[in-house]
Amino acid sequence: MAMASTAVVTPDFAQLPAISDAEFSKFQRFIYEAAGITLAAGKKILVTSRLARRLQHCECTTYAEYLHLLASGQRPEEVQIAVDLLTTNETYFFREPRHFEFLREQVRRSPRASPPRVWSAAGSTGEEAYSIAMVLEDCMQGHPWEVIASDISVRVIAKARAGHYPMERARNIPLPYLQRFCLKGDGRQEQTLLVERSLRNKVRFLQVNLNAPLPNIGKFDFVFLRNVLIYFNADTKRDVVARVLGQLKPGGWLFIGHSENLRDITDAVTLFAPSIFQKR
Repeated sequence: MAMASTAVVTPDFAQLPAISDAEFSKFQRFIYEAAGITLAAGKKILVTSRLARRLQHCECTTYAEYLHLLASGQRPEEVQIAVDLLTTNETYFFREPRHFEFLREQVRRSPRASPPRVWSAAGSTGEEAYSIAMVLEDCMQGHPWEVIASDISVRVIAKARAGHYPMERARNIPLPYLQRFCLKGDGRQEQTLLVERSLRNKVRFLQVNLNAPLPNIGKFDFVFLRNVLIYFNADTKRDVVARVLGQLKPGGWLFIGHSENLRDITDAVTLFAPSIFQKR
């Protein structure tokens, strides 16, 4: 198979511009207003390491200058780039495997009156969505199904559509799925995998900001909203969960991360098992 190689360059922290408390506070406000994400006080290194090259690219010598550029409206595309860089998180295939076992059980026992629809609502680089797709393709045995994956970052959506990953992210893929749905890289692509094209083509990726009105994506039987609520404050959590549950069918299933909870967030769902909820 032919796949483009990706070089990873580690930033030289000694060469990064210093960021003041006032500048960092403005970045906290920027990402909260753009995505509803609360950037913790200990994230200064994340901001400097992810944005330093953008300062150089935009010929800004300080973070204050870069913030001024973002606020000026002169380069609207730069705002999206900054949001992408500050919201990107790593994931891997079949993370929290009990959720996929539960999905498999529910799909197999449900009548096939209509294709099951699943939304990976904070899909990041696509590993979650493709894990869901593998389960559905296996269970549905030729019958139709639909997976929509979304993220606020256009950069990670592009990576997700490509379906090309380091092999270490595949450690939890069941061997039959690995053999059936993935191509192993060789030569310069050794230690990587590519999700098989026909499976990639069945997953639809969209840019969606969960902290804003949602596009018309229809109703779903299952929604994966995992490991994203931890970045929101309580009020934003309530808004995001209400918005997402509006897209879940009555009796449908919501999955959240094991480190998250919906206590005092919503009473529209019932806890079925740890991190698994059913809409009333």
